[in-house]
Amino acid sequence: MSVSQLTPALSGIVVEPAQAATACVIWLHGLGDSADGFAPIVKSLQLPKNSSIRFIFPNAPEQAVTINAGYIMRAWYDIKSLDLHDRADMAGVMASEQLLDELIGQQIAAGIASDKILIAGFSQGGVMALFTALRCSSKLAGILALSCYLPGGDELPQACSSANQNTPIVYQHGEQDDVVIPMAADMARQALTAGGYPLDFSWYPVGHSLCAQQIMPIREFILNRLMA
Repeated sequence: MSVSQLTPALSGIVVEPAQAATACVIWLHGLGDSADGFAPIVKSLQLPKNSSIRFIFPNAPEQAVTINAGYIMRAWYDIKSLDLHDRADMAGVMASEQLLDELIGQQIAAGIASDKILIAGFSQGGVMALFTALRCSSKLAGILALSCYLPGGDELPQACSSANQNTPIVYQHGEQDDVVIPMAADMARQALTAGGYPLDFSWYPVGHSLCAQQIMPIREFILNRLMA
């Protein structure tokens, strides 16, 4: 695996299937991480040899992050405070949404049907997966939200698209997460449930990371949404 240019604004890692791709997972990393952080999960998923799923792991742009003393790192948006209702810099969230919309559009233009594109993300990447997919005007296959929150705290994003009102969401969170506290995930769970989204929410005995127990449900979700 090597880093390549995905779009004019995004670099990242692409893992191609053995045969021509008919589906795609776009997987977003967390704050300070990179495409390298999650690309190895493709092997862990042990997908069937006849899988035709392309995995794309984009790198977030580099920028200063307020809560980390202004250090420059890969981030999908600035984090201004730990306040659950005012944590995310919405201008940054929307700028990254535009980058991800361009990446989704690129895959559609390359022949992947929009309803065969699944958006996944961990932590800050999970925030962007939720925000982008809920507002996306193209029907998507699914949303995988890991150890994350809604940028509006207990409120859904503005201008959610009806195209993804019925798009399945798998949301996993650690019971001992001290980075994105469980309350943040519970606020998102309640907002998504109240919004009528088909939500499969699960707690796991882990901190701000993934554990082995999560791999099989993730694998099944991806295969059910993209290979059925």
